[in-house]
Amino acid sequence: MSAYALTGLIFCLLTWFDVFEHADIVRVGNRTELIISTAAATLAALTSIIGWAGILLNNRSFLAVYTFALWLCFALLVTPGYLTYKQRTFNLEGKINAQWSRNLGAEGRLRIQNRLHCCGYYSPFVEATVSQTCYARSVLPGCKDAFIKFEKHVLGLWYTVAFSLVPLQLVIMLIGLLCSNHVTYRFGKGMMPKAYRLSMASMAVIMDNYTKCVSLPICSCRLSHAHIFFPVHSQLAEQYGSEVASDILARSRASAHLDFSPPTAGMGATYMSSHGRYNSLAAKAPEGNL
Repeated sequence: MSAYALTGLIFCLLTWFDVFEHADIVRVGNRTELIISTAAATLAALTSIIGWAGILLNNRSFLAVYTFALWLCFALLVTPGYLTYKQRTFNLEGKINAQWSRNLGAEGRLRIQNRLHCCGYYSPFVEATVSQTCYARSVLPGCKDAFIKFEKHVLGLWYTVAFSLVPLQLVIMLIGLLCSNHVTYRFGKGMMPKAYRLSMASMAVIMDNYTKCVSLPICSCRLSHAHIFFPVHSQLAEQYGSEVASDILARSRASAHLDFSPPTAGMGATYMSSHGRYNSLAAKAPEGNL
């Protein structure tokens, strides 16, 4: 998505900035298609940025917006393809005749004459814009043949590129739909870079905070399980997920007679050797009395 969006946006901007040799003819004769194509490339680039943000942040909201924006990108992608195909396939000569005589105006005809090195439509005496190279006795040919050949080539290339991107866009939409529907709190966690994994020190702090939250209510008040474990469950679920939190609390209920002291170095080593798997959180603490 990022690759073809940026490529299309670069080509559209180069056309607007008149970098190519005949870019001014496209700006005059195919202005509507160029505007829609620029809007499609811009929206596709912004959509790809939203998708990158959703993947890197594991955010389902971003991916939902990304999936919805893909449909808008698809609509803007096929629109210039349909317009260029329709114009080239059905009576292109008649459309060029009407465009030259009604829509281009004197300035538009002059820009096409300068780029195609021609004068007038059929000859210098038929709908010509007078310039330094185009006048009554000019030997330059008419612009009709050159303009029609140029339009056939550009329009054919335009809708070929647009329609060739449709299967790729459909695959992107399908992948985005599947990803946005299956992102959970574990999305991407299995591919955590080593630099961002928990160390023994950070693991000891987490377990120390956890044991303090669990042991103090049990020792002091002997409250019901609903009052004791639900706040702890919500805190652990927010960090590690509901399944891991339920498993930890179930083990803590079963071993309430154990001493909840900070983990030793052996526990941290066990966690690091297991490559950061969640079940290492359930390692037993040293036995003791409350």
